[in-house]
Amino acid sequence: METLLRAFAEKGDIAHLALLLWALGASALAWRSLAEAARAAARFDAFVRELARFNARHPRRPPRR
Repeated sequence: METLLRAFAEKGDIAHLALLLWALGASALAWRSLAEAARAAARFDAFVRELARFNARHPRRPPRR
């Protein structure tokens, strides 16, 4: 990593290095956000399945008048 930083510094491409680091950070954040959204969807799906199982076990009674 140090040799890569030295190569960028010698050529004066510090702006490119900053852009690369920003892009890597933004990509990592997007990847983590998508993974968390997928986990949340899986948890919601499990909740809905459990609710459907509960409703199947306990049929609805007609309301009393």
